[in-house]
Amino acid sequence: MPEVTVRSVCVFCGSRSGVRAEYRDAASKLGAALARRGLTLVYGGASVGLMGAVADAVLAGGGKAVGVLPHFMDAKELGHPRLTELHRVDSMHSRKAMMAERADAFIALPGGFGTLDELFEIVTWAQLGLHRKPMGLLDVDGFFQPLLALVGRMVEAGFVPETQRMPFAVEASADALLDRLLAGPSMPATPKWLKGGQQT
Repeated sequence: MPEVTVRSVCVFCGSRSGVRAEYRDAASKLGAALARRGLTLVYGGASVGLMGAVADAVLAGGGKAVGVLPHFMDAKELGHPRLTELHRVDSMHSRKAMMAERADAFIALPGGFGTLDELFEIVTWAQLGLHRKPMGLLDVDGFFQPLLALVGRMVEAGFVPETQRMPFAVEASADALLDRLLAGPSMPATPKWLKGGQQT
């Protein structure tokens, strides 16, 4: 599967701002970095929380922001009013599929269950060989360290191959993370699957 040139980045993050000012600050810095590098933001389309912060920063920097929002969220007036594009879809499944299609790379910021759902669906698709797009975690204040420890536990328990212990690039700085994503995929090429669920 050919590797892609990164022109757009999908950002998964919280619809809340969290309790620490550092989270919102990191979202704003990431948005500014995307705009500065001419990278299009693809995200969930909301105007609230970290989602709104990253989009606001992209737009303030003269960048492009593409949102994908389910109709039921739009009815609650959560849609960002100033996006370059806002696509309204019928379901959460359609939302994730369109974001994945429009993006050349993926970044997760701090967030809740929805953020992890989006992140691990993309990681699973990479593991299955459905894409070779770079994936990264913006590790604000060590937010993702417990998650990385859990991934290590899954490796040790035999559920994840050792070669996929670190499926994402992990950095505390937006620019450092983008540098790594622009350098290429973060997960090794998919191994061959054998009978019984074993891999080579």
